[in-house]
Amino acid sequence: AFSLYANIDILRPYFDVEPVQVRTRLLESMVPVKMINFPQKIAGELYGPLMLVFTLVAILLHGMKTSDTIIREGTLMGTAIGTCFGYWLGVSSFIYFLAYLCNAQITMVQMLSLLGYGLFGHCITLFVTYNIHFHSLFYIFWLGVGGLSTLRMVAVLVSRTVGHTQRLILCGTLAALHMLFLLYLHFAYHKVVEGILDTLEGPNMPPFQRVARDIPVVSNAVLNATAKAMALTL
Repeated sequence: AFSLYANIDILRPYFDVEPVQVRTRLLESMVPVKMINFPQKIAGELYGPLMLVFTLVAILLHGMKTSDTIIREGTLMGTAIGTCFGYWLGVSSFIYFLAYLCNAQITMVQMLSLLGYGLFGHCITLFVTYNIHFHSLFYIFWLGVGGLSTLRMVAVLVSRTVGHTQRLILCGTLAALHMLFLLYLHFAYHKVVEGILDTLEGPNMPPFQRVARDIPVVSNAVLNATAKAMALTL
């Protein structure tokens, strides 16, 4: 059993891909194809999706640094990795289970690949909006770039599902989770990290100083009294 499951050659077919193919699939992930008569092809490889998840982790770390948030070393990295990989693996498993109930023709590896390449739009949106801080620009990218990647996944699932009710349940769930996850990363990610820090620090410990202390403002009355005392002394 150890020789069977510890053999790395089992994973080799899922990562044997050329860079040109990855580039083509990244571009295709932003182009919805309206074809429901035949099942659309899904790449059965995990190299591109895995690299996109790591890229999303790096973008989240970059967003925390540009927001001038200082936390203890290691906590932010673990939270970013847990958030990205948790969404990728968790939502893929949930949608695969839902696809099994709806009789959709898709495997677990194909679901991981489909959702992984769907994160390409999230990476573009977050990278731009973390550097250009305008909420209106974020909503434009959220609807435009994020919507295109979501429509691409929906179109693939529609072509592999039979029945209007099954298509509505499966595609509606995937679209809602994918778009809401992008909103979560943009608005709630900093609050999640700060909440984890407060939990780790405990209620009895002094709060972790994240900003420089403000210098107390001295009132004009104190300044006048000090000046008068110095004048009388002289």
